Amino acid sequence: MSYQTYERIAPLYDVLDKAYEVSWKKRLRADVFRGAGGVILDAGCGTGCNIPFYPRDARVVGVDNSPGMLVRARKRALKEEVRADFLEMDLTRTHFPDNHFDAIAATFVFCVLPEELQLPVLREMRRVCKPDGTIRILDYTLSKKAPVRMMMRVVSPWLNFAFAARYTARYETYLPEAGLITVQNRFVMGDVVKLLELKPDAKTVA
Repeated sequence: MSYQTYERIAPLYDVLDKAYEVSWKKRLRADVFRGAGGVILDAGCGTGCNIPFYPRDARVVGVDNSPGMLVRARKRALKEEVRADFLEMDLTRTHFPDNHFDAIAATFVFCVLPEELQLPVLREMRRVCKPDGTIRILDYTLSKKAPVRMMMRVVSPWLNFAFAARYTARYETYLPEAGLITVQNRFVMGDVVKLLELKPDAKTVA
């Protein structure tokens, strides 16, 4: 994730993303946390858009590498009266012990990660996830429908400029190498946003 970009847009992020958040993102975020419990990691928590959907009986830790975004996440948690910890960390090298989390969520994180960081982040998620834990990734994918694909390509320069994001993240291709097995892979908005549910591969070592 571009540290400089998110420090720059932290004060404006929620305003820039509000239309998307209100119209469809909120609904999808709820699915990511449905049924989750225990100790949960919100990886790349940003300004805390997932906070309203944190299970109230779980212990949630949100991490991000942007101090500016975390300031807003903490304020949102106070406003929502949600207890959670928010820590500044690099997703490729967190400070958590092995097999620590029952559930890990990453919402619209891989679309802003440089290609070379996607495998390291997946491996780190695998390391800190319990053997019977769950990892859920909600993110964009490039449509196979020609008209939609063309529209996405038109919007891409703005997406990259404003959020350092893109629709072409290839994180799915790295799952086997990261030691992760796909439990569920389904589109949740057209064929442009999908939700993956993963689990650690018992045959691999974190």
